[in-house]
Amino acid sequence: MSDHFVDRNRLWARLNTAIGALPEAPATPIAVVDLDAFDANAADLVRRAGGKPIRVASKSLRVPGLIERALARDGFAGVLAYTVAEALWLHEAGISDDIVVAYPSVDLAALRRLTSSPAAAAAITLMVDDPAHLDVVDETRLSLDVPVRIALDVDAGLRLGGQHIGPKRSPLFDTADIVALARKVVERDGFTLVGVMTYEGQVAGVQDDVPDQRTKSLLVRRLKQASMAQLEVRRREIADALARITDLEFWNGGGSGSVEATAADGAVTEIAAGSGLLVPGIFDHYASFEPHPAAFFGLRVSRKPSPAMATVHGGGLIASGATGEDRSPVPWAPPGLHLTGLEGAGEVQTPLTGHPAALLHIGDLVWFRHAKSGELFEHVRDVHLVSGEAVTGVVPSYRGHDLAF
Repeated sequence: MSDHFVDRNRLWARLNTAIGALPEAPATPIAVVDLDAFDANAADLVRRAGGKPIRVASKSLRVPGLIERALARDGFAGVLAYTVAEALWLHEAGISDDIVVAYPSVDLAALRRLTSSPAAAAAITLMVDDPAHLDVVDETRLSLDVPVRIALDVDAGLRLGGQHIGPKRSPLFDTADIVALARKVVERDGFTLVGVMTYEGQVAGVQDDVPDQRTKSLLVRRLKQASMAQLEVRRREIADALARITDLEFWNGGGSGSVEATAADGAVTEIAAGSGLLVPGIFDHYASFEPHPAAFFGLRVSRKPSPAMATVHGGGLIASGATGEDRSPVPWAPPGLHLTGLEGAGEVQTPLTGHPAALLHIGDLVWFRHAKSGELFEHVRDVHLVSGEAVTGVVPSYRGHDLAF
């Protein structure tokens, strides 16, 4: 038996012991974060960042207690939020006074709250890639007395042979267009240009060391190298052009899968990372780092369709993105379990096959990993923090705070 399987069997026993010791059995799905793995991942991210601060991507956590745990470590600074409403809550809750919203916002109510609060406006930076985003902010203002901090979202995709490879985010690619928008921000009353973001998702978010896909993995690694080489030249050119207009406070780049490569770019001053703290299923096969899965959800066996099968109650926590097998939850502990091809992970029940299924009894817990980080906690109110074989605390997710961002 491989060390990998031994570790997963130990995890199964450890999580079962921790949850079994609670005075009352929690309802499923039971969300658990292994703090030992979480802390190991945090330390590894800091090592990989090589001295550049890591901004915590809150979308990949969605648990205030975990965001605070990361921010308490040396090497982490600030939050990369995903909505203005969330950023306002994080600021008002005292979790951070350095928050960058990663996406342009058209939430008029949240923007009105921001522009009405000097303290919030000083702590929160908005993302734009079009002058229309500035117009939306101005629609919410009562006056120009509260300056709004702005960062530019610059496309970081790879242009190769007329093709664009990477996330379809910002329309800003050419340096001239970026400078033109920067000038509009600088010259417009009530706005201050403070930063730039370049998210190379085609590097940070794509597996490149999949065991049964060696040829594809090699191609992906070569595309990543070409992307980072092109992006380094572009960042330097853009940085030089923007330096003639204003002094930026930060340049945000990267993600959990590209920390070392992004940190090596002289234009970048900080790295964004969140998924690397919990390591969901789609972050398993990267050449650049060794993952330590830290987030799990437990489901109980509810029936035995045959002696060689076990069916758990619930399980259909499918991740966002292009529909595919990699968006399904992964049966993780005990190791050796598999979803069935016909039913997959269901809303009410999920049948499992594989040799451990014959050993499972009704009421036993099976532990799964969600495919994407953070999304698990949209389905639960409580998150059980485990260290060793004990639950050391139960903390609320955003849902547990009755927050929906």
